[in-house]
Amino acid sequence: MILAVAKNRLFNLRRDRAAFVLAFVLPVAFFTIFAGIFSGSGRSSTRRIPLAVVDEDGSDGSRRFVAALRAEAGLDARTAPVAPEAKDSAAPPPPYTAASAERAVRAGDLPIALIIPKGFGERPIVFGPGRDASRPTLRVLADSSDPIAPQVVQGLLQRVAMTAMPGAMARGGMEEVDRWSGGLTPEQKARMEDALRSLDAPPPPGQAETPRPAATRAGAPGLVAVDVRDVVGEAKRNPTVTFYAAGLGVMFLLFSATGAGGALIEEAESGTLDRILSTRISMTRLLIGKLVYLTAVGVVQLVLMFVWGEIFFGLELLPHLAGFAVMTVATALASSAFGLMLASICRTRMQLVAIANLSILLMSAIGGSFYPRFLMSEKLQRFGLLTLNAWAIDGFQKIFWRDEPAWSVWPQVLVLVGCCVLFVAVARRVARKWELA
Repeated sequence: MILAVAKNRLFNLRRDRAAFVLAFVLPVAFFTIFAGIFSGSGRSSTRRIPLAVVDEDGSDGSRRFVAALRAEAGLDARTAPVAPEAKDSAAPPPPYTAASAERAVRAGDLPIALIIPKGFGERPIVFGPGRDASRPTLRVLADSSDPIAPQVVQGLLQRVAMTAMPGAMARGGMEEVDRWSGGLTPEQKARMEDALRSLDAPPPPGQAETPRPAATRAGAPGLVAVDVRDVVGEAKRNPTVTFYAAGLGVMFLLFSATGAGGALIEEAESGTLDRILSTRISMTRLLIGKLVYLTAVGVVQLVLMFVWGEIFFGLELLPHLAGFAVMTVATALASSAFGLMLASICRTRMQLVAIANLSILLMSAIGGSFYPRFLMSEKLQRFGLLTLNAWAIDGFQKIFWRDEPAWSVWPQVLVLVGCCVLFVAVARRVARKWELA
């Protein structure tokens, strides 16, 4: 009898597709996504951090340092913007300057920039107490929305300095010996200088690279002086609240739109839809009317969330009302159309629940509602652009984090409105099954 009960429930599970998806498909899908996200935290697959490099020194030592930065596996060091794919005759973009590198960080094109000051190649490394004032300081311009990149870059700068500039490091040590030992003789200095010149020479082709010591702990004093300045978000009262308001707001908007769109299925099952279609209203007008209603509800939901964030968490809503209004309407339109499309495709309310849970949770995970996309691998970041969440979050971040004007979100608005048109067209096409029934 016990086995018969268990066998009966197994048959029911096989017939209940919604329960089957929630029990077996959704957990595996989530494990795959988050394993892909966090597997990049291992040593062998640490994500490469894009870094703009400006060499204001232009000496042999600074050029050697820049070359080592470009060879560093943990960095994607660039001395100029990445040229778009174009004809071979197109002129390459000009190298970064301090001003253009800062603009790139402010615009979100890069998370961090490095300015190598004049005199760095001559005295990059100075040992001994109280000697920091005598060495040039590397300037790091950071976007504080990515709090990990500046810390990683600081450690890598110390590591690259040790491996790429051994002669400078040895000279700093020789100066300290000369300072505290009563002075070296000219012959001793000449011999040491000859040895140091051999350190500055590049290794022969094919020679194995010198083993790299561990990176200095971020924030600890290092061989090279580094000054980190936040150029984006430095005046924000609560820098993370914008991300969570946008990310969670979009996710719950998708859930509510899908649930409300399920009224189509209930109307079809109860016969109400047949009576509605027997009047003057057509299926197209019915779908547009539902879209308007769902969009209005979605706008109210997002307004409520952001006003709550303004009151209790320091979200700066009032200075960004125009951009917020544009992004809110576009996001509500796309989310509502997505809910209508799923409702028109599904046959039962339970099927809608299963597909909605699977699709929305996967979109939210990949699109950045749970975990910032800038911390994901480059492949996952590009894959996330297939979701509504990523475009909506990027638009809200432009407005609230980077203080860009409302017109700057036109790419995000164009994609969201285009998705709305596509989803409504699919819903209208599939909804013919109710007209022909």
